[in-house]
Amino acid sequence: MGRAIADFNMIEQNDLVMVCLSGGKDSYTLLDILSSLKKHAPIEFKIHAVNLDQKQPGFPEHILPEYLEKLGVRYTVLERDTYSIVKDKIPEGKTYCGLCSRLRRGILYNYAEEIGANKIALGHHRDDIIETLFLNMFYGGRLKAMPPKLLSDDKRNVVIRPLAYCKESEIEKFATLMQFPIIPCDLCGSQSNLQRQNVKEMLTRWDKEFPGRVESIFRSICNISPSQLADLSLFPFSELKKSQENENNLEVLDLS
Repeated sequence: MGRAIADFNMIEQNDLVMVCLSGGKDSYTLLDILSSLKKHAPIEFKIHAVNLDQKQPGFPEHILPEYLEKLGVRYTVLERDTYSIVKDKIPEGKTYCGLCSRLRRGILYNYAEEIGANKIALGHHRDDIIETLFLNMFYGGRLKAMPPKLLSDDKRNVVIRPLAYCKESEIEKFATLMQFPIIPCDLCGSQSNLQRQNVKEMLTRWDKEFPGRVESIFRSICNISPSQLADLSLFPFSELKKSQENENNLEVLDLS
């Protein structure tokens, strides 16, 4: 995680990093390691943990505050009933993730600006990035994933993903070792045939049958050759021409 932070210059001197804490293994790991790095990093930065209570039925409201109180981490729990909105707007049988994530993102972005946070840290890991790549390819017709560092569309927030180099399997082991009080997402966890779940199963199968393939896919995301693709906005294909100098050189070679 330290290497990812350094490679993408994710955290700088005097930053206030808002760490989004969902109660899942990824965000717990993010907060734990960031808190550890804060003690030993060569720069000074602050952490503010934020949980969005979306009013899902049965959500154990006491778990995160009790855990964060023990850590002594500055935190805020935002209470917003996005659950009712999602249930009202999304037809039965459709996936909730799209609308849910948009609502959540808007609330968190606004709160980051309110508290003056320089960076918003999310718990997405390497496998999330690869899954997003295939989701956009299969269902959106775009070669697009999740960048480790992102300037939001409205230019108000910088989003960082310090776990970008971490495997999900490593995070699972770490979370088990640390005995984090995991809170499951009951809103979409009961839905079957989620597109992301299908892609996850495909990658898991590949990882078992072809060890190293998933690692190779991630390396390709970090090693792009625009001239070898077909996006007209990334490379000036229409301007490619054989130079006169090359033609003259070929003529000389022919004569010799």
